[in-house]
Amino acid sequence: MIDILIVGGGPAGSTLAWALRDSGLTITVMDKQTFPRQKVCAGWVTPAVMDELQIDLDEYADGRVLQPITGFRIGLIGQKLVHSYYPGKPVSYGIRRIEFDDYLLQRSSASLLTGQAFSNMQRIEDGWRVNDAVEARLVVGAGGHFCPVARTIGAKGVSERAVAAQEVEFKMNAAQKAACRIEQEVPELFFTPDLKGYGWVFRKGDYLNIGLGREDRHRLAAHVQDFVQYLKTLGKIPEDTPDEFNGHAYLLYPHAMRTVVDDRVMLIGDAAGLAYAQSGEGIRPAVESALLAADVLRTADGDYSRVQLQIYHDKLEQRFGKRMPGPDMLEWIPMGIKQPVAAQLMKTDWFTKKVVTERWFLHSHQAPLATSTH
Repeated sequence: MIDILIVGGGPAGSTLAWALRDSGLTITVMDKQTFPRQKVCAGWVTPAVMDELQIDLDEYADGRVLQPITGFRIGLIGQKLVHSYYPGKPVSYGIRRIEFDDYLLQRSSASLLTGQAFSNMQRIEDGWRVNDAVEARLVVGAGGHFCPVARTIGAKGVSERAVAAQEVEFKMNAAQKAACRIEQEVPELFFTPDLKGYGWVFRKGDYLNIGLGREDRHRLAAHVQDFVQYLKTLGKIPEDTPDEFNGHAYLLYPHAMRTVVDDRVMLIGDAAGLAYAQSGEGIRPAVESALLAADVLRTADGDYSRVQLQIYHDKLEQRFGKRMPGPDMLEWIPMGIKQPVAAQLMKTDWFTKKVVTERWFLHSHQAPLATSTH
């Protein structure tokens, strides 16, 4: 029997395994995919994430994409974008998830069961038996929004209120690079006029990433195609941009009411519904939830009861705030008031830089997480 089985090899699962690498616990990561694998994601991480993961930037950049970001252009679709510029050190980095996730998993030091899908788990005396074969004292769900472990402790899956997104990332040929007007160090973000989502276009060296996410998934594909056509009309992206967009979904932290702990089971990352409310970013919350979980598991002394694991739940609330089952104050404001106010705010340098960029997307007001795993 192993101590911990982590179901999901993305940033949350690999970070937990890495953070427990010298704990004396036996750890296995299971994932239905073999790595490296493609992952739908805009793909940027802040310096805080690299700090928390103790990543040597020069070492990581050797043979991998690490695109420095020194600014953003932000606005509503149909309005002029406002440029927020940050001279000096990068405020974020563009990465390719196919490279980033594989890097994190391979350095985790865990035993790997990749290419093996989770199918079932049954309680046994000292823990769980997964797939009728793997016995573990603790099972950690790290498989994203549709994590199968989450379903075993009551997650509703597709019936939950979630953000749905579609995205494409492709390597541009010479002609496409010449036709692309997006600056490598300056991603562009376009909020939808109805304020229910935003689109992005992000250049990482030879790669271009385009996507759009909405809280209202109705006619999502049509919204995505309208956005792509809008970018083409502006001359920002190549006319022959691929149209094979891939989808994913995630829960925004304040309204995600998932149970994150039970006896001998816990959820981390998107499986726990931790994406930031305004930006939808999930990488930093995934990494931080894994580090918080590692702190708890290091001192649990093999006690993986719900009472003991509740400490992890409390740490999540201390870091990310309490969840809210209903609408927040801004959601009560009528759309007829919010839309014209947002249209004016999005034209200002102060709001797009200090609120949208720094607070919503960079979370620069929040220092990197300090944990005992460092």
